[in-house]
Amino acid sequence: MSAAQEELAEKLARQWGLVLPDTISEQEILNRLTARISTLLQGNAEAFFQLMYKLDIPEKKLNQVLHNEEAPALIAKLIYDRQLQKIESRKQHKGGPETAEDPELQW
Repeated sequence: MSAAQEELAEKLARQWGLVLPDTISEQEILNRLTARISTLLQGNAEAFFQLMYKLDIPEKKLNQVLHNEEAPALIAKLIYDRQLQKIESRKQHKGGPETAEDPELQW
């Protein structure tokens, strides 16, 4: 598992209340997230939609999968991919060449 995937597993465990072992596959994370999403959709749809908004899951993509019989699994994949994208984006933009140490960028 890559460092980004490890960070993602930790983040998803915190956000969704998942208990994950130290070493886990992407598919197992998705399976556990799918189960949690199913429970949330059945028990508290409003909280589910608030989480989707906080996680910045595009409404258009969510609406495309919401009425599918495999919706919880498809939503889990949307969440997984979006969170991984955020982690990778933060790493790319952290400490790049445009740092305060760059003399051309100092006022």
